[in-house]
Amino acid sequence: MTTIEIQGSAGLIEARTDQASESRHITTVLCHPHPQYGGSMHDGVIDVAASVMLDHGIDCVRFNFRGVGRSEGVYDDGIGEVDDLTSVATWVHEQSPDHTLWLAGYSFGSSIVFRSLEQLSPDFALLIAPPIGMMEFPEGVDTANVHAIAGDRDDFVDIEKLNQRFGARANVLSGADHFFGGYYGPLRDAVAQAIST
Repeated sequence: MTTIEIQGSAGLIEARTDQASESRHITTVLCHPHPQYGGSMHDGVIDVAASVMLDHGIDCVRFNFRGVGRSEGVYDDGIGEVDDLTSVATWVHEQSPDHTLWLAGYSFGSSIVFRSLEQLSPDFALLIAPPIGMMEFPEGVDTANVHAIAGDRDDFVDIEKLNQRFGARANVLSGADHFFGGYYGPLRDAVAQAIST
């Protein structure tokens, strides 16, 4: 684990890199939940996703959106946060031009990932508890490489819309809520399944 700073449009972005012991030359950028509700790159769900990816040979970069932790700037209603993700993804490409880019996000972070798909064109994207029905998930976006995981007791996710949008690439965990309390094991399995398909 290495803590770094990346230049973003609102100032420096606090980030952390984790390298897999046997890298497959893939790097996933992970986006944390809502900054105004305590979200940060140290979130437990982000930890689960990152640990699974590292176990599968995938390097990880997580970062704090503007105004969180030591990242400069202030919350920008998702607009500036897309810029933050773009800055981090650009940095990843500059540092590891031979690596394939993946994206992953949890809750608010998944909406930022989704809104960045067309611009960043990742080879794979994982949305964990995407708040479809509450936040913007634009229509007309190619979701062929996008997988989603959510609990069937999640009050922030419209499961019907999730299934309509992602079909077989949506994995709904029975009994889990938005925070996956007590369901980190099934979440871990779901992440492993998603990245292996």
